[in-house]
Amino acid sequence: MASTRITKWKFHVQKGYYPLMRQGAIMAALEDLGADIAARAGDGVEVESEASSGKRGTPRVAVFTATAEARKNEAVDRSLTRALDG
Repeated sequence: MASTRITKWKFHVQKGYYPLMRQGAIMAALEDLGADIAARAGDGVEVESEASSGKRGTPRVAVFTATAEARKNEAVDRSLTRALDG
C-alpha cells in the first residue's frame, strides 16, 4: 500500500495576492469589465476606478448611476442590476 503524504500549503497574502492584484493588467481588466457593465446598463451610468484603494492598496472599480434618469431606470427597470448578469 502506498503511503499518502500531506503537504501543508500556505498562501502569502502580502507577498502573493496583493502584488498580483496591483499589476496593471488586473486594473485594465477590471476597468474593461466596468465599462462593459456600464454600456449594457445604458445612458447615465458611469465607471469610476482607483488603482490603489483602502489600506491594502488593491484596485477598485465602481459602476454607478450618475443621472436622475439612470437612477429612475434602475429603480423601475433594474437596468444596472440586470447589466451585472451580462
